[in-house]
Amino acid sequence: MSLSLEKCTKASLDALVYLSRKTFIDAFEAVNNPKDFKTYIDFAFNKDKIEKELICEDSDFYFVRRKEEVVGYFKINWNEAQTDIRLPESMELERIYVLESFQGQQIGEWILEEVKKIALRMRKQFVWLGVWQKNLAAIKFYERHGFVKFSTHPYYIGADKQTDWLMRCDI
Repeated sequence: MSLSLEKCTKASLDALVYLSRKTFIDAFEAVNNPKDFKTYIDFAFNKDKIEKELICEDSDFYFVRRKEEVVGYFKINWNEAQTDIRLPESMELERIYVLESFQGQQIGEWILEEVKKIALRMRKQFVWLGVWQKNLAAIKFYERHGFVKFSTHPYYIGADKQTDWLMRCDI
């Protein structure tokens, strides 16, 4: 599997917005209230919001490429950009998505290993993330790769209050 990372820049913005929306819609649209879901998509993945996240000095987005084709992406946060835990020794994996047509090809595993390498280079002690409690396949995936649940937090899709598990992996 010939995969590579490409750090996103402002020149990547349109592609990043498209990929962010597409992967989230593919993953969660069918299991959410349509009105709440549309409200969330329009808020979380609008161009202005993604651009602000992209230029944040304590966050990075990466495209995952197989040869020239983008097959997924992820977003990491550290310091004050982290959404819950803001410890100097932690790094948040806020988003990790693989396009549907490339799922089941161990790309997610590869991404997790790359995230852990980045965390080690940044001298972080653990990586943490939030995952919807009803996303059992993702929870099992993270558990297989060393993540353990340590807390929960509310996550809103529009007005729908959902619960995310907070999971961490010591590195």
